[in-house]
Amino acid sequence: MTEFEDADRIEREAEPAGWPIRPLLLALLGLATGLAAHFLLGDASFYRFEPTALTLAELATLTVTAGLIGFTIERRLWGAAVAFALGCGVIAGAVVWWNGAPAAWSGGDGWRTLCLFLAIAIAAPLFQAARDSEAVRFPYPSVHDHAWTNIVLWTACWVFVGIVFALAWLLAALFHLIKVDFLQELLEKNWFMRALIGLAFGGAVGLLREHQLVVRLLQRVVATVLAVLAPVLAAGLILFVLSLPFTGLGALWDATSATTPILLSCVIGALILANAVIGDVDAHERKFPLLKFGAMGLALVVFPLAVIAAIAVGLRIEQYGFTPQRLWGLTFVVLATAYAFAYLVSLLRGRLDWAEVVRPANLRLAFVVCGVALLLATPLVSFNAISVRDQVARLESGRIAPDKFDWRALAFDFGQPGKDALKKLQASRNADIKANADQTAKAESRWEVGRTLPDERKFSGTFDIKPGGAVVPDALRAKIVQSPGGTCTGKGVCRIYMQPEGRSAAVVGDGCMVLPPEKRTEPGAKCAIAAVAFVLRGNEWIETSELTSPFGMLQPNKMTTDQERESLKKEREAIDTGNVAIRNVTQQQLFIGDKPIGQPFKHP
Repeated sequence: MTEFEDADRIEREAEPAGWPIRPLLLALLGLATGLAAHFLLGDASFYRFEPTALTLAELATLTVTAGLIGFTIERRLWGAAVAFALGCGVIAGAVVWWNGAPAAWSGGDGWRTLCLFLAIAIAAPLFQAARDSEAVRFPYPSVHDHAWTNIVLWTACWVFVGIVFALAWLLAALFHLIKVDFLQELLEKNWFMRALIGLAFGGAVGLLREHQLVVRLLQRVVATVLAVLAPVLAAGLILFVLSLPFTGLGALWDATSATTPILLSCVIGALILANAVIGDVDAHERKFPLLKFGAMGLALVVFPLAVIAAIAVGLRIEQYGFTPQRLWGLTFVVLATAYAFAYLVSLLRGRLDWAEVVRPANLRLAFVVCGVALLLATPLVSFNAISVRDQVARLESGRIAPDKFDWRALAFDFGQPGKDALKKLQASRNADIKANADQTAKAESRWEVGRTLPDERKFSGTFDIKPGGAVVPDALRAKIVQSPGGTCTGKGVCRIYMQPEGRSAAVVGDGCMVLPPEKRTEPGAKCAIAAVAFVLRGNEWIETSELTSPFGMLQPNKMTTDQERESLKKEREAIDTGNVAIRNVTQQQLFIGDKPIGQPFKHP
């Protein structure tokens, strides 16, 4: 008998005894949870509901407790599972209540909720392993098995809920054919929807947990599929890292502003696939050389990827200072680097037997991540306050000018610390700071604060006014460079064609002017031309894209046919010669009575 077969035999012998009443108990628990959630939320749809901190805390306690009971309860030691679930539920409710109502949250506070559920998701398999051992012990095979089983079970249960709703809507449509609409009317009621979700999810948990071998089979299938992908991802990441000495890191910063999230996603993906290969014990490790060396390649490459991600977020912080989003990014980078370092050390120490070294490291890191995630879920560490102190210090020290400072973020993105800092800045001795703070404090929404484009999109080119001698109102000039579409940005030429009546203007943001003349119409040219009209309504200049449709974009890099390239050359010539105008267009439309049908069209 092979080691793998022997491990399977041990698993079957350790399979918990069945509990036939569990599906019914969990289905009723789910039903009760759904109805209780509806009682807390009321009849309003959740996306229109503005809950208080207490309501959210009660909802968190209810759902976390019920969910953990479903995933952890066994006939043996069922009291311990209920106590664990209730304890986690109370902690979750307390943390949510501590964070306050969503109306007071800033943009980065949503990560706290993610951290809370991450801590709970890690704590559950640790508890299950200790319960199975009947001692405060956390055998890695048991923790690993419960973690993967919970993930598969969670996913399968939501798939089951989706199927239940699909069948319910199908039956509702079927009965509607014979004018029986009771089911359709029920599905439109919030209380029934929430009760059905709870019933379906609880019943699915109970049914699947009564067939643990099926769940484990699904777990094995998922792990096998992921393991097959390990060498593919390893080859791609290794080639990427080996290419960096030739391309330089600058190419990463130039390509996208999402360098850190992309690199972190690669690190997380590499860790998941590597663990799919090594399994929970040596008997479950994939021994096929391609898979084994693929996992080793992933363990080798995650560290340089994590280091590059750390450099990326560090450069952004050095250049622009702290924000809650950057601090969250820094936190995730630190955790990813800790995992990457542990995997690299395990590979160097264990070599071909590196899996035996990395498994205990995984367990230790699980405790660390669980604790850190729970801490970050609370307001004890306020990334808003840290960001405010840093940004205000940069402003007051002169590192950033008042007109370049992100007042919108201070007022609306940094939570209460930002609002408190704004009040203090209103008493600043610096006249420019005080004026900007006073103006920002008057804004009732973030959109009323002066719009600032990112540095790379701010217009730093020249204006070309036609016809010669025409006067462009200051209000129009300011509106053009602050337009939502960014009509004139970068270092190109902003061409303004004032119309004869003086109440409208055609504007062309000519980004191709930074290129030599012979390159401006070549296929693949990395430039664009934005064209839009502005009209004076009352005392305000309004961009036509705000009234009708977005402006057109002429992009040489997307010109593929001779006809498209010839059209671009003619448009290029018209722009250069000043043949740009706003004209009246007569259109026709089909009417039935006084009702217009379809879209307007021009008669040929």
